[in-house]
Amino acid sequence: MSGFFKDCDEIWHAGDIGNIETSGNLVKIKPLRAVYGNIDGGPLRIEFKEVETFFCEDVKVLIIHIGGYPGRYSPQARKLIEEHRPKLFISGHSHILKVMPDRKNDLLHINPGSAGKTGLHQVITMVRFVIDGKNIKELEVLETKK
Repeated sequence: MSGFFKDCDEIWHAGDIGNIETSGNLVKIKPLRAVYGNIDGGPLRIEFKEVETFFCEDVKVLIIHIGGYPGRYSPQARKLIEEHRPKLFISGHSHILKVMPDRKNDLLHINPGSAGKTGLHQVITMVRFVIDGKNIKELEVLETKK
């Protein structure tokens, strides 16, 4: 799976990292931007924030673990989207791959699914894409059995 990151500049993780060793392994592959998830304990909550907002080129990015999806955002995510007006909103929690445009908020929502070896999911998924100026393009999904 690390080959999936070969041409990436960074790895972005939407929480439920699991343990500090996993984040350490990801950092060995590429620089890591991450938020902690509801299963993440003390060391990960010290290392990472609950919410990340930043610009990648001309795209404002918002990442939070429990966020929902267009039409069904969590109250916190809805408030953050209204406050920050991101063009790209990434969340996790459901462990179900979703890529959905949100026309009301003029953003793209991505839930990359789950890349962990434990849990109820039977498929590992990850999402890779290119940000070029204001454009989010060349979206690719890795899907493999656990």
